[in-house]
Amino acid sequence: MAQQVHIVPHCHWDREWYFSCEESKYLLLNNMDEIFEMLETRDDYPCYILDGQTAILEDYFQYKPENKARFKSLVQQGKLRIGPWYTQTDAMVVGGESITRNLLYGHKDCKEFGQIMKIGYLPDSFGQSSQMPMILNGFGIHRSMFWRGTSERMGTNKTEFYHESADGSKVLCQLLPLGYAIGKYLPQEKEALALRCSKYMPVLDRGATSDHILVPNGHDQMPIQKNIFEVMMTLKEIYPEKHFFLSDYESVFEELEKKKDYATLKGEFLDGKYMRVHRSIYSSRADIKSLNTRIEYKLTNILEPLATIAHSLGFDYFDGAIERIWKDIMKNHAHDSIGCCCSDKVHKEIVSRFTLAEEKIDQMITFYKRKIVDAMSLDLSLDKLSAFNLLPYEKKGVIKGQFITRMKGFEIVDENKNPISFNVIHKEIVDAGLIDRQIVHYGNYDPFVKYEIEFIDTLPAMGYKTYFILESEKEYDVEYIEGNALDNEYYHIDIHENGTLKILDKVRNTTYDNVLLMEDGSDDGDSYDYSPLEKDWILTSENCKADVSIQKNVYSDIAKISLDMHISKDLEERINHQMTGMVHFDIQITLQKQSDSIDIRTTIHNQAKDHRVRMILPMNISSKTTLADNPFGTIERSIVDSAMEVWEKEKWSERPDSIYPMLSFVKMKEDNLSFITNSIREYEAIDENTLSITLFRSIGYLGKENLVRRPGRPSGIKMEIPDSQMIGTYTFDFALTCQSNETIAKTSKEYLTPVITYNKMPYNAMKLNIPKVKTPYQYSLLNIQNDGFILSALKLSENKEGYIVRGYNPTSHPIEVDIVSPYHKHNTNLNEEIIQSNVQMVSIVPNQVKTVFLSK
Repeated sequence: MAQQVHIVPHCHWDREWYFSCEESKYLLLNNMDEIFEMLETRDDYPCYILDGQTAILEDYFQYKPENKARFKSLVQQGKLRIGPWYTQTDAMVVGGESITRNLLYGHKDCKEFGQIMKIGYLPDSFGQSSQMPMILNGFGIHRSMFWRGTSERMGTNKTEFYHESADGSKVLCQLLPLGYAIGKYLPQEKEALALRCSKYMPVLDRGATSDHILVPNGHDQMPIQKNIFEVMMTLKEIYPEKHFFLSDYESVFEELEKKKDYATLKGEFLDGKYMRVHRSIYSSRADIKSLNTRIEYKLTNILEPLATIAHSLGFDYFDGAIERIWKDIMKNHAHDSIGCCCSDKVHKEIVSRFTLAEEKIDQMITFYKRKIVDAMSLDLSLDKLSAFNLLPYEKKGVIKGQFITRMKGFEIVDENKNPISFNVIHKEIVDAGLIDRQIVHYGNYDPFVKYEIEFIDTLPAMGYKTYFILESEKEYDVEYIEGNALDNEYYHIDIHENGTLKILDKVRNTTYDNVLLMEDGSDDGDSYDYSPLEKDWILTSENCKADVSIQKNVYSDIAKISLDMHISKDLEERINHQMTGMVHFDIQITLQKQSDSIDIRTTIHNQAKDHRVRMILPMNISSKTTLADNPFGTIERSIVDSAMEVWEKEKWSERPDSIYPMLSFVKMKEDNLSFITNSIREYEAIDENTLSITLFRSIGYLGKENLVRRPGRPSGIKMEIPDSQMIGTYTFDFALTCQSNETIAKTSKEYLTPVITYNKMPYNAMKLNIPKVKTPYQYSLLNIQNDGFILSALKLSENKEGYIVRGYNPTSHPIEVDIVSPYHKHNTNLNEEIIQSNVQMVSIVPNQVKTVFLSK
């Protein structure tokens, strides 16, 4: 038995959950006063852990700025432990760049006060990514502490072990085998305390590899335990052979690091044997999770690279505003918030933060495009259309843009006056007052016309190209023909009467049939877990009748599918095999020329409760595993979890169904049909030949007890959350493509980094003065020619002295990357600290992320 018992005072601070963040803030004000009093008046009370996140510091100082010096003094004395995170992030359903920025801004916040707790402390997140050790090492963190996701089948039954990422990065882990709250509200009365300890002390002793064990003394929003010294005296009476003392997490690791012979575990931690990891939480409130997906990619793939291009041309980089956006969305990345296992009131607040963040992103994108184009010469024409390629290599393909004009006839040319052949796919009248109110004010009521056009051209790497709209005699109207199939160089797509697709992959001469079949089944689960009725009644769209129209333009084919699917309106009808409910699908499929991805927008009108809707993707070749992306890499997962045969016998906390998260793509390893997402992020391989994508789940409770797939107590609390039934209209964007395991990541990145355009015209309701900066008609900031390199970030460095280029290698082989630019290159860690100066090539092994600092 371990003799040394570290009792660590802490709080676990869910900013929001079934309660609002405003409610928790007032508890924080109260609790901090008591923490201050204890730390300042008792020298024998060594420290207090503020949950490893700095967002609560913002919450506190919002109301108590006068205590900042007092707080800083305690941090510098080592009595208050803060950081390293900004929020207690989820590790499975948010992107690698989001996890990195969470640590980056957490570290930045801590620097104002002094010391940082260098532990990857995630005591309640629902599982651990296989890439977490690499991310933690990137910030000089070599220690990790968490609760959920492990079991002895991963390689050890001990609570101390190494966790190693695919690139060899490693952290020493202290597992919290019974969670972070076993020491909550410890009773002082001897009999009650002995009873409590008899339940967890044997578990701690059994898992320990040394003479030291850990008892966290805290809980959710728990105030400091003022009688802890009296409690420890009672503990010494109960266990005279043990030494109980107040401690901190660093001291625990200092003892553990005295030995090295720990088991090394690899891979992700998603076992729900001893603690719940909620493998199907990835589809709860699919609307909110889709918002996050879209915002993450818009921020990292569009805004930050565009702002970097603008800065390189002489404009300001609004780093403070971008940091604020990151912090706003990272408040939503806390495990309960992004898990969407909260009250309806809290979900509304989460949506509000995301909506405001996206508005900020959209407006900043428009602003930077405008500043760049406004600074161009007026020699050729005032009316311009600039196209921005934010990939680090040249991009040839269809460019889709809009411009507004009063010209009756026009032509489009490049800067060398070469005519551009284009096709008008949409036009509409725009009221002059919407363009510039001053036009109407002075009596000019002539309308404008907005044209949506497509054309093919090659755009420079990480840059832009400008086209000019010149007045001419030729007028244009929308031109297209109706067709019965979609077709380009890569695919031929037929649409069946029920709305499913038959896709011919021309490159491999392979056909996939019945793609996009919709499946509907019961969901008797809660916001944490999907769980069907014991005797489910599965319905599909196989016998539905769809309305289909196909518009064939010069540079793209567009299909519109409208489908009514009659289903059970609730669980009672499902049990009785009745169908008075309905889900209506409006699906738009776009296939552009020269594109190897099939873009799909699905709008769902849901009028039923307690059900799950999935999309079915049949394969041609059997596979034993799936391949999906995770933070800065890829991961293979078995189609069937071997624990499915024993989970009931071994009394697992939840059934280990093979329902998993992705970030941007998933495919069956042996087949080529792949799914790319800019919205939903949950999948399951139904069998070796069938992949399913969860579109949404409809449930009515935060937590429920005794689920078919999760026996026992409710997760969270039993609270009605009717908004999670998702009655209403929701839109999801994704794509299908046929790719190898080596190319799917690049194709996903291209889908998620669309060309964006800006139309400069003589009018604008919001006026700006003529800029001092002059910009060229065409520009490229940098060029990276390596198909295995996936750009993750391009941004201004935190020290504002250069640019950060970050990328990773999702392929199965090492790569050498050359970043061609006018800047010097230096390797840094994820915290942007230089570790190697003046490099030429950047070497990256599979599933490894590298960061490069570009300096002048």
